[in-house]
Amino acid sequence: MSLFKKKAWFFMILPGMLFLSVFMLIPLFALILTTFFHPDSGFTLASYQEILTSAYFQQIFIRSLKLSILSTFICALLGYPAAFYIAKYAKNKGILMALTVFPMFTSPVIRSFSWMVILGKKGIVNRILVSLGLFSRPQSLLYNEFSITVGFIQLFLPLMILSLIGVLESIPDDLTLAARNLGATAFDSFRKITLPLSATGLVTGSVLVFTGCITAYTTPQLLGGTDTRVLSTMIYQYAMSLGDWTEASVVAVIMIVVTMLVSTTFNTISRKVNPLV
Repeated sequence: MSLFKKKAWFFMILPGMLFLSVFMLIPLFALILTTFFHPDSGFTLASYQEILTSAYFQQIFIRSLKLSILSTFICALLGYPAAFYIAKYAKNKGILMALTVFPMFTSPVIRSFSWMVILGKKGIVNRILVSLGLFSRPQSLLYNEFSITVGFIQLFLPLMILSLIGVLESIPDDLTLAARNLGATAFDSFRKITLPLSATGLVTGSVLVFTGCITAYTTPQLLGGTDTRVLSTMIYQYAMSLGDWTEASVVAVIMIVVTMLVSTTFNTISRKVNPLV
């Protein structure tokens, strides 16, 4: 009986490990292996060399990375104050958190079509800009990097806020009060206490937002159009339009590697801000 209790943790995680192995790890490794082998020449890096040296891929890769990082940065700027207020000052946290989560109940397709109506040349944004005299005629706000960024922020901002709320709530108020009593200003107490202690939530939210942005398909497909492609729409183009599954797999592997590198970078920055992380 004692031996069973010692091994109970193994039996508890075994179903989850089997599920992840069968439906995620094995297909993932199979996908990676196909990019390194050719039916005729065997092991080769020709597919990676062809993709990485392509000017078309380089343009799309830079755009995808830029939009994902920019959207993550803006989500952090917008999400941190909102999460800080909900965690520290809001009296009705439940209602505010429900409002934060509520947009996630709507399909990304519906949200993207909503932005197409809002940002269109006859949409409310252009009407306001023209009525204020900022522009003489409606501007092209759709099918470009701007519209994709707006869609990303609206899509993934709740993930950033939710990741930060839990961490900020766990920070004792006594720490900031002690710092203020010792002569620290509100900004100093925030910079030296609150921000480092909330680094884990900020990193978690950043990783979730960045991963969601760089792998999202519906939003850039609908709001970016055919002229503003990203890695996810490039994979679809290779696989479904051109029927080149090998090149699509190579782009997918590159996307996975980039996501892992960025996640490692975020964690490294987090450890520098808060060595206890």
